[in-house]
Amino acid sequence: MRSVADNLRDDTRRRDLAKTPAERVDQALHLGDADCELAAASHGLPLTEARRLLARGRQHRRTRSACHESLLA
Repeated sequence: MRSVADNLRDDTRRRDLAKTPAERVDQALHLGDADCELAAASHGLPLTEARRLLARGRQHRRTRSACHESLLA
């Protein structure tokens, strides 16, 4: 039995596949901007500081791959 969530996922997937690559990139950039604005508002930070905070969060606990290390040697 299909759930409401399954139907919503399928609808979203169909709408996304109907978009051009440029439209999908534009949507992703708009979503990122909205996330930055939300983070700035929720933390009481300027937008530039919120962007920096989010960027640092993406790097937290990441380690370089062995392949990358061999390129630096």
